[in-house]
Amino acid sequence: MSRIVSFREMQYGTREDYLLLDESERAYALGLADRVLESLARLDHSLEGYPVSRLGHSLQAATRAARERADEELIVAALLHDIGDELAPYNHAELAASILRPYVRPEVTWIVAQHGLFQNYYYVHHLGGDRNARERFRDHPWYEATAHFCAAWDQCSFDPDYRAEPLGFFEPMVRRIFARAPHDPRYTSTPIS
Repeated sequence: MSRIVSFREMQYGTREDYLLLDESERAYALGLADRVLESLARLDHSLEGYPVSRLGHSLQAATRAARERADEELIVAALLHDIGDELAPYNHAELAASILRPYVRPEVTWIVAQHGLFQNYYYVHHLGGDRNARERFRDHPWYEATAHFCAAWDQCSFDPDYRAEPLGFFEPMVRRIFARAPHDPRYTSTPIS
C-alpha cells in the first residue's frame, strides 16, 4: 500500500505531505522518457491523409536533422515536434515545446513552439490564410533557425520513399535529454517571446 498525504484540501497540507509528494513526483518523472517514447509510437496510428504516419514524419524530420549533424537537442526536438498532435491538434507546437522546455536550451524550445506558424508558409495560403504571418518574427534571433527547421526537416518529411532511422536509433538521445535535471540553468532559461 502506498503512502498518501493527510489532506483533502491543499491548504491543509503539511511539510511532510509536500515532501512525500515531491518524492513521488521525482520518482514518476524518472519514467518520462518511456512515456515520451510510447507517445511517439502511438503516432504511427493517427491522422490519416498523409503518405506517411505522424511517427514516420517525425522519424524523417529527426533523421534529416541527424544527417545534417544537428546537435542532440535539435534532433530530439525534430523527433518530438509533432508529439502534441494527439492531444492538442490546434496548438500542438505549444504542447511539444512545453514538454521539451525544462530539458533544452531556450532556442530549441522557441523553434518548436513557433514551428506551426512557420510551417504555415508552405500551405496556409491554399486555405485563405496568410503564409507570411511568420514575418512578424523576422527580427527575432531564432527566426532563421526556425525557418531552416521547417524548410530542411519538417515540410519535406512526408516522403514514403525516404529511408528514415527507426525509433530505436533515437531512443538513447531521448533518454539522455529527459535524464537531465529539469530547469538546469545550463539548458534552460526563460525563452524570449
